[in-house]
Order: sequence, then C-alpha cells, then structure tokens
Amino acid sequence: MDGDLDGPDPNDPDPNDPDDLDLDELDADEFDAEDFEEEMRRQEAYERSPAGIAEQNSAMLRRQNDFRLAADAVTAAWSEHPDVEAVALFGSVAVPLWKEVPRFRTYRRAGIVIWHECKDLDLALWLSPGCELGALRKAKSRALNAMFNQTGVGVASHQLDIFVLAPGSDSYLGRLCDFAQCPKHKPECLVPGCGAVAFLRQHEGFVLNPRALAPGRAVRLFDRNSGVLQKAAELPPSGQEENRDGTMV
Repeated sequence: MDGDLDGPDPNDPDPNDPDDLDLDELDADEFDAEDFEEEMRRQEAYERSPAGIAEQNSAMLRRQNDFRLAADAVTAAWSEHPDVEAVALFGSVAVPLWKEVPRFRTYRRAGIVIWHECKDLDLALWLSPGCELGALRKAKSRALNAMFNQTGVGVASHQLDIFVLAPGSDSYLGRLCDFAQCPKHKPECLVPGCGAVAFLRQHEGFVLNPRALAPGRAVRLFDRNSGVLQKAAELPPSGQEENRDGTMV
C-alpha cells in the first residue's frame, strides 16, 4: 500500500538541506572552479590595467564630491534650526585627496596607488544648550532624501558621522545617533552615558583629536554669529597632481 502513495521517499536527500546534497552529483555547469578562477584573473587584470585604475580613481573622486553635496544639503537644513550655532566639515572630505595604496586586495598586492577613499562624511555640530537632537536627526534624513530626488546622488544617513560640540568651544559631547528612537535597546546603547541626552550617542573610550578641527583641516560651513555660509561643493577639487616643476595637471 505504501508503494502506491505519491510523495517523496523519506530516505531521499532533502534538496533544501545542503548537508543532504551530494556535491559530486552536481552538474559541472553549475559551478566550474576553473571558469571561476579564470574570471577572477580577468577581473584582476582589468583592475590593474590603466582603464581599471582610472575607473577606481574616478569612483574615489566622485565619492568625495557626493559627500560634499550631502554636507551642503544637511548644513542648509540645519541652518534653519535656531539652536544650531555652527557646522564644520572635517576629515578627508574637507581636503584635497592624496594617493595611497588602498585596502582593495588587487591594488594592495601590486602596490598600486589610487586616490584616497573617503569612508564617511564627518561634520562638527555646535548646538545651543537644550537643543532637540531628534529634530536634527530627522532634518538630516529629509535633506538627504531631497538631495537624492533632485540630483540622483545617494548618500545614506549612516554614512554621516555627526560630532556634537559644546557651544563656544570644541569640547566633544557625543555623536548624533542614527536610530529612530532613544534608547533603541541595542548593544550600542549600553555604553555608559549613551542616551543620557536623547539621541546623543557615546562611544566607549573615544576622544576627539583636537587637531581634527584645526585650520587647514576643517572648513566652517555655517556660523550663525558671523553669518558664514560656505559651500563644500565649492572647495578646491581633488584629482590634480603636481608636476616636477610645481605646476598642476
């Protein structure tokens, strides 16, 4: 009677369970190690070629430009909040890029240099006491969404690192949290002092290097007292290199 029943034999391997599959019986067309290795060799050869290196350099320059546009969009939104006293751009987005051997395996192994990769966008934010950080977090997200809708340039909210500073000084207070609620009951929220002020995140052991905001390393994008409103997009562009005679190419 059991032989007349339709359905899988319980002794057959489960096709959804990798441990039950006999890899020797897989069709060779589904995975060919030699083809895969050959494709990897072709990819690495292209990445090391002049065209591949130029493509990576263009991507690094475009990334910095996109971050600068995001800095302007967010700064403009924050300037409308009366508790925002000043905003400054710092880190690699604020300065002309330099060339270095990157983290990418192909270039690292070959010692090929390309333009530095801006990993995130660093902004310093000076606020009046009692400022509602949740409102600034929302304003940042709205500004980035509007920038994407208007220009097609996409920068994610978590790619911005917002360093909150005490008014009238460079005293570091914490970072603007990206979570939608505070506390979020995540492991990150367990750092001592995190959330003592809503949406002010703490990183255990972190100390902001005061040289990070020194002249030449930081650019004041907005200052309510002086009326300064500098565009990050108008900063000297990266991508120029110096000839031996000191001229730029």
